[in-house]
Amino acid sequence: MPGPRHTGRREVLRAATVVAAGSAAVGITGAGSAAGADGHKVSAQGHKAGAQSHEASAADNVAAAHDRPAPDNPRFTLAVMPDTQYLFDGASINKEPVEAALRYVVEHARGDNIVFLSHLGDLVENGRPEEFAPISDAFRVLDRRGAGYSVLAGNHDIDARTDDQRGRTPYLDAFGPKRMRGTPTFGGASPDGYNTFHTFRAAGRGWLVLALDWRPSAAGIAWARKVVARHPRTPVILTTHDLVYADGAGGEARLSENGQRLWDELIDGNDQIFLTLNGHYWPAARTVRENAAGHDVHLHLSNYQDRYFGGSGMIRLYRFDLARNTIDVSTFSPWLLAKAPGRRNALERREVELTGADDSFSLPLDFEKRFAGFAPVVPRRPRPAARMLVRGTLAYWRFDGGGQDGSPADQALRVRDLSGRGNDLVRAPVPGSPADALRWSAEHHPDQPAHGSLRFEGGRPPLRGALLRTEKGAPLNTATFRSGFTVEAFFKLPADWASSRNAWSAILSRQGTLAAAGKEGDPAEPVATLSLSDGHALQWAVAPLDQDRNVTNWSHELPLGTWWHTAVVNDGRHTTLYVDGCPVARNPATSANGLTTLGLSWLLGGYEYDGALDQLFCGWIGDVRIVGRALPVGAFMNAHS
Repeated sequence: MPGPRHTGRREVLRAATVVAAGSAAVGITGAGSAAGADGHKVSAQGHKAGAQSHEASAADNVAAAHDRPAPDNPRFTLAVMPDTQYLFDGASINKEPVEAALRYVVEHARGDNIVFLSHLGDLVENGRPEEFAPISDAFRVLDRRGAGYSVLAGNHDIDARTDDQRGRTPYLDAFGPKRMRGTPTFGGASPDGYNTFHTFRAAGRGWLVLALDWRPSAAGIAWARKVVARHPRTPVILTTHDLVYADGAGGEARLSENGQRLWDELIDGNDQIFLTLNGHYWPAARTVRENAAGHDVHLHLSNYQDRYFGGSGMIRLYRFDLARNTIDVSTFSPWLLAKAPGRRNALERREVELTGADDSFSLPLDFEKRFAGFAPVVPRRPRPAARMLVRGTLAYWRFDGGGQDGSPADQALRVRDLSGRGNDLVRAPVPGSPADALRWSAEHHPDQPAHGSLRFEGGRPPLRGALLRTEKGAPLNTATFRSGFTVEAFFKLPADWASSRNAWSAILSRQGTLAAAGKEGDPAEPVATLSLSDGHALQWAVAPLDQDRNVTNWSHELPLGTWWHTAVVNDGRHTTLYVDGCPVARNPATSANGLTTLGLSWLLGGYEYDGALDQLFCGWIGDVRIVGRALPVGAFMNAHS
């Protein structure tokens, strides 16, 4: 559906915009070096790649070298594999669905940033060595790629009448600590070997997976509590075989008898446990319980052994998105997905993907709020001005040294240019405006160097508000930026910002019209402006030295009531507009070198049309920096490098 129509004189600028599309690679997963070749490699299309060979081994080594987790990507994926027991039942061995699922994980690791896989127990039906041998072989798909994963014993993997003190079993021989030590995420095991913990880094922080036995003993639970205590700031995902169940499809999950014990003795009192995953029962279900700290714990059951072909190697992907505060969940069979649609039988066609409310859903989760009790986000400290004076800084203004929060700024306000180049800002009079049209504020962007801003109360009609300008004779007034530039600003628009009052206000603009500069376009427009459109999108509209008319970059419409960082970067050839370090879509491919100047002032918070003040900014402006060269994103004022 097309967006809202924007009308007025700025239409001519929109028409002049040339869009250049771009793309960015996302994170990958897998770690460590490959340990050998995959004997029967299956692609996403289901084609076998042949027998074990030196060529396959080399390919695996190359893939493993490149498939590393993207630890700072705010999006990552946890893969979950529930009960596979019916595929490994005595003489009935069907390891292909599990192999296909594990290959899917490693082959899609890069695109989905899959950082870990958890098996939820009941790997096999009867706990026999001849059943564990083929599924153990299947898991070498992950071993060869150095991928992180966990397994745990279900009641069919061991003697169900025993707890984790049962001693040696075929399960422990196949998937015990000796094997797990070879994975990059293994953190340790309980002395009996049946309980393990695993850690990985994703979305810029550490995460911990507890993999608990079918029946953890008192010693096992005490061990788990110690593991959590040794990682006091780490969010924990608890995996075990038996925790919650539901009476029927669509029913809300409830704690089982064993689940109630785990809740009482481990989950309830450990706020770090925010998500639990279990199998054993069917149908799939979920619920939310409040722990002793008053926070939500999400309890999820997934098990598809009752479905066609023992669940067809179903996996569930938990796609964590910390930028959206959401976990998106999907459930499907990679084995069936890899088959050509025409080759699937009547029952397989029903099982490719499950779309029920408990199989495919989005879980809203404010991660920062949920983890605040044990890992509060420490506000970024102010950074001294000297650290912001990168090579080529021409002007740097910040507003943390003024009056008290909310107090009016002096009518004779002067803001020093901290670059030392003499580009001070002074307040310009706006007749009829109240004294508090410009106020000091303690508000600031969380990544802003200075913890302060100016609150501008601008708008029209009638035109009222405040602005600052560079003094006559300031070096910045005549700068042409032929070698490129970077213009940065932090700003926030109030929730009551309205197009009728506040449209086409400028954060920063340059005096002088296109007509006076001999440029084409709307003759009354200024030669440079960083403005907000009638739809509160950013507009960088300037007259480059090498063009006969102005060139415009546009952002998307920015939500109100939110602090933003913007940067405009010109490398001497083209200009790119960024919002919070991200390039926008409508960056023109048009050549753009330098900025036209008539030797007049730059305005902060003011915008002129036809040489007369036309609009005043409404909102907060934080640090502003102008550099006479193109800066990389990692050198922006909001960067964490």
